[in-house]
Amino acid sequence: MTIELCVLLWVSDGCEADLVEYEDTVLALIPQHGGQVASRVRRLDHDEGPFEVQLIHFADQDAVNSYMNDPVRQALADVHRRVIARTDVIPVEMVV
Repeated sequence: MTIELCVLLWVSDGCEADLVEYEDTVLALIPQHGGQVASRVRRLDHDEGPFEVQLIHFADQDAVNSYMNDPVRQALADVHRRVIARTDVIPVEMVV
């Protein structure tokens, strides 16, 4: 069963470039785990709300778990905690 996730990321103050670098690195791992980044967008303004929104498809829950436990991703946990103030992961389904 395909799993589709909408990921909303709020950036820590002054860490926009570091968040982008971190996400570039960890999102590049997704295909190795049976997933695909369908879209990735960022805010143009600096109002409240998420800085970046991603739509990610995985083959199944095992693929999600494999990605979440990837050693490269795990090694960057301190970077994640520093640059990302908040993460919401919302299971979604495509309707269009």
